[in-house]
Amino acid sequence: MRIILLTQSDPFYLAPNLQYLAESLPVDSKIVAAVVFDVSPFGKRESFIQKAKKTVNIFGLFFFIRYGLRFLINKLNSDNSVPRVLNKFNIPLIQLKKSINHNESLEIIKSYNPDLLISIAGNQVFKKPLIELAPKGCLNLHTALLPKYRGLMPSFWVLKNNEKETGVSVFFVDEDIDSGPILVQKKIPIDSKTTQAGLIKYSKKIGMDAIIESVELIQKGNYQLIPNPESEKTYYSFPTRNDVIEFKKSGKKFY
Repeated sequence: MRIILLTQSDPFYLAPNLQYLAESLPVDSKIVAAVVFDVSPFGKRESFIQKAKKTVNIFGLFFFIRYGLRFLINKLNSDNSVPRVLNKFNIPLIQLKKSINHNESLEIIKSYNPDLLISIAGNQVFKKPLIELAPKGCLNLHTALLPKYRGLMPSFWVLKNNEKETGVSVFFVDEDIDSGPILVQKKIPIDSKTTQAGLIKYSKKIGMDAIIESVELIQKGNYQLIPNPESEKTYYSFPTRNDVIEFKKSGKKFY
């Protein structure tokens, strides 16, 4: 099965997990290309200065400085480079000059004859022509137990809300947000985990295993989807400054 990855150039968690995924996929599956989006936590329409100010206002100056330093160190460390991992496994990087939903981009992606698209930290909204481009569909990894905690930063929100467990969900993408039918879901006990970074790191690894299992199920063609009902959903966006204050008061940390 020919797979195209839709991911981003995240310098913190993705590189080692993508390497694990590439090494562990079933024998008859192969990542034939990847689209790598720029890191864009607050959206592409905001300038770097606007993003920096928003980060300081919401998360505080100490977080901004530490995040910035870790970002620079990891960017300079080739071991944390998504392009390095792609190059190691001879996975071509698809260069798109326009939005991924543009007809020109769709034609480029289609030229690789993918059977399946897999989004891991993809940060663009996918429209129907892209979703239906590959005959086996488009999967997405979400690090929460859908339909709860749809949206952004689920690891932050489950810790802030003192949940006892969280998890990962691999689902078929539709045109809404985190709303498609679920193929594989795995629970993760939070236990004594109190740092967002630690929970993200752990859940990303579990997420790779869930993707591998999903690919195996699709290859076999015999699977039962898990409902993702709208009636039971919760949705979270970026936290406010007050949310961050409450997060810290409850003993939780970012690092």
